[in-house]
Amino acid sequence: PFGAGRRVCPGAQLGIEKPRTMIGHLLHHFRRTPPAGVRAEDIDMGENPGTVTYMRTPLEAVPTPRLPANLYKRVAVVDI
Repeated sequence: PFGAGRRVCPGAQLGIEKPRTMIGHLLHHFRRTPPAGVRAEDIDMGENPGTVTYMRTPLEAVPTPRLPANLYKRVAVVDI
């Protein structure tokens, strides 16, 4: 999708690395727990095989920040 040779897309590496970095940040900064009333043992991890494999039952998770809220406060940037 990014071309090849002399006319390769200059943003190819960014296009490949950005999703990986974004997913890494989401996994690192949030805890994922099942929705209220759902036990971990009740989650169906079965698949529907085919050309593309989908989960039999969509997986649901509730993200909660790993750190206390005061650590997420934004700090104003001052120009020098």
